[in-house]
Amino acid sequence: MSESTAQPKTVLLRRGEVHSPADPFATAMVVERGQVAWVGSEGAADAFADGVDEVVDLDGALVTPAFTDAHVHTTATGHALTGLDLSGAPSLEAALALVRDFAAARPDDRVLLGHGWDAARWPGGRPPTRAELDEAAGGRPLYLSRIDVHSAVVSTALLDMAPGDLGTADGPLVADAHHAVRATALASITPAQRIEAQRAALARAASLGIGTVHECGGPDISSEDDFAGLLRLAAEEPGPRVVGYWAEPAEEGIARARELGAIGAAGDLFVDGALGSHTACLHEPYADAAHTGTAYLDAAAVAAHVVACTEAGLQAGFHAIGDAAVSAVVEGVRAAAEKLGLARVRAARHRVEHAEMLTPETVAAFAELGLTASVQPAFDALWGGEDGMYAQRLGVERARTLNPFAALLRAGVPLAFGSDSPVTPLDPWGTVRAAAFHRTPGHRVSVRAAFTAHTRGGWRAIGRDDAGVLVPGAPADYAVWRTDELVVQAPDDRVARWSTDPRSGTPGLPDLSPGRELPVCLRTVVGGRTVFVRPGE
Repeated sequence: MSESTAQPKTVLLRRGEVHSPADPFATAMVVERGQVAWVGSEGAADAFADGVDEVVDLDGALVTPAFTDAHVHTTATGHALTGLDLSGAPSLEAALALVRDFAAARPDDRVLLGHGWDAARWPGGRPPTRAELDEAAGGRPLYLSRIDVHSAVVSTALLDMAPGDLGTADGPLVADAHHAVRATALASITPAQRIEAQRAALARAASLGIGTVHECGGPDISSEDDFAGLLRLAAEEPGPRVVGYWAEPAEEGIARARELGAIGAAGDLFVDGALGSHTACLHEPYADAAHTGTAYLDAAAVAAHVVACTEAGLQAGFHAIGDAAVSAVVEGVRAAAEKLGLARVRAARHRVEHAEMLTPETVAAFAELGLTASVQPAFDALWGGEDGMYAQRLGVERARTLNPFAALLRAGVPLAFGSDSPVTPLDPWGTVRAAAFHRTPGHRVSVRAAFTAHTRGGWRAIGRDDAGVLVPGAPADYAVWRTDELVVQAPDDRVARWSTDPRSGTPGLPDLSPGRELPVCLRTVVGGRTVFVRPGE
């Protein structure tokens, strides 16, 4: 774990609303030596005023724990922020026009990088041909990842640079061919470009009240230099904490994870691909394709990795989206538990990233095996619904079963929320809203539960139960927000009515009803160090 090492101040925050289970009516907080030292009432705050380095008048603002984004690709996020973003392109023609403009504006780039296209949302539904890309890029190397980052379209010039014979067929590249061209493209990035992208991503995270990101790296995602450089940058410069996961299997992965400073051989260790690219591994064929996707690891490989990581004292973790992939993870972790003992495997808090296609049986298995579900509610907001990508790929009935957050909570499965940025943007309050207003009403959770999964849940996912909450002794990672009145929102109206009764002692949160403006971050503090202040505040 990496963070800035500058000496934090002793600070009193007062005249606001402090979201703390220690005192649901708190209006003030003291931070000392990088930890929360006290929370309480405005009257009691007077006793601290003369003994602090700084007094912050909140003027009614809300103070909450800083968010943790439990699944981020930081450098790729930065490239999306500083490079070519195709997520808003309404058509193929518009996307090609953006490529032409970007190529003209970046004459010195060795490779043109873009991200976010989604042909499923374009009229006609087709991606660009290689000839169209060659023309738009002016014959230069070009790499454009699909929104789910599990496939890409590239120009001929980039294809020629990649090792091996990847063929010349049109259409998106997937699996090994995609990994090869992505590695070629990223190897052409200069160190200055990489650092620029990492700084941009971490600055954006801080401006949104995100105090910690879990970086999901690995040899099929980014280079070792990229991963190590990010951890080094986060240690040297003020900004969010960066917790690193390195996704490489078994013994080599464990050694590499330790060497690079990762806390686990986990994250995007691919058991399958993604639904949008038809590479998520399913038990039954896709509704719009006559196959069941791609399996990269089987249950035996999962078991071997979990055993090795558990014995080494590291977290294991897997990327699993399709129901067959999730089943393989469950089968493999159960086999590891039979070998090592269930208690030992549960104590390791192994992770499953995405876990979109779950059944009642796999939900129960997650609870039994102590698996953390590292999930992305924005996927449902973007791809759910009867006309969304999920329904196109799976049919409406199967699509309705995806991302069952309420069932996971009822079963006692630990949840950690993230964005998978740049797949979906860094947007913590939007993520909480997406979980509370899931497109399938039966999968909705309360705003409070979603907020907990996006704050404390990320800390619990790395084995820290003492953080992500504003109580004395916890790390002073917090954000200050400008927002409207605080409310309690839950899918069950009876729960909401009781929770708003002062006798319940339930602290409120911003109203996240669809259409309402989201809170605005005024300040973000990590370990008692201010890493973001909104200009003009």
